[in-house]
Amino acid sequence: MEQPFSLAACAEMLWRDKPIEWRCARLNELGFMVGLWNWPNHDLVALERSGATFSIMNGYLTGRLADDEGAAELLRSARETAQIGKRLGVERLNLHGTGLGEGGLPIRASEVMTGRMWLKARDTLARIADLAEREDVVFTLENLNLPVDHPGTPFGRAEDTLALVESVNHPRLKLNLDLYHVQIGEGNLIETCKACLPWIGEIQVADVPGRYEPGTGEIHYPGIAKALFDMGYRGPVGMEAYAKDQPEHALEAFRRAFTVDMSGDE
Repeated sequence: MEQPFSLAACAEMLWRDKPIEWRCARLNELGFMVGLWNWPNHDLVALERSGATFSIMNGYLTGRLADDEGAAELLRSARETAQIGKRLGVERLNLHGTGLGEGGLPIRASEVMTGRMWLKARDTLARIADLAEREDVVFTLENLNLPVDHPGTPFGRAEDTLALVESVNHPRLKLNLDLYHVQIGEGNLIETCKACLPWIGEIQVADVPGRYEPGTGEIHYPGIAKALFDMGYRGPVGMEAYAKDQPEHALEAFRRAFTVDMSGDE
């Protein structure tokens, strides 16, 4: 049994009574990379001193993909965030179809995406990819679920994020494939992973229902891990989940779920 993936965990969702730099240092001590949400919420010097390796954080603060005003704001915000990402050594900077407000609700909901919106979203992401090239960073586009957590978020389905990233076809624009969201909104996790494989920058996980660690719900994550290994994925897997009990127990369950029996393989 070996660990073929680079494991990370979202610091905001664990030890929520502790300072963020303590959480980052603790994750580093336990052998995990760290995922973050929005950087203005944190003391950057304290994050630097935590010793953590940062896998991903939000790559923008405001803006959206599919209209001129929103795209201009997204690009401005992404340029600013890219500098923070480089300062902290963040490996991937994450995007959504629109900014998310309180409770994860879209700041500008769109129930229907027109052809014009699709074309504008693709153009915006192509400009993001050019920015990433200039700044020597990588952006990811994350899928979200619409039925439960993020109703009305444009381009939220994994099918949508794949279509956009594939059409831009740039090595500095990848998918952040969140399997918790896929399970709620679309299902068919292994086939979705296969379809997205050439474009995946990171995979994120939590169980359903409840958004707790693997092993607390209906998703058989050891099977997902073996399927990912068999299809050749060796990249980062991030737990973006709450701990049902103790964070250390949740992290150990996550590690076990993504430890694969590689005897006889390769």
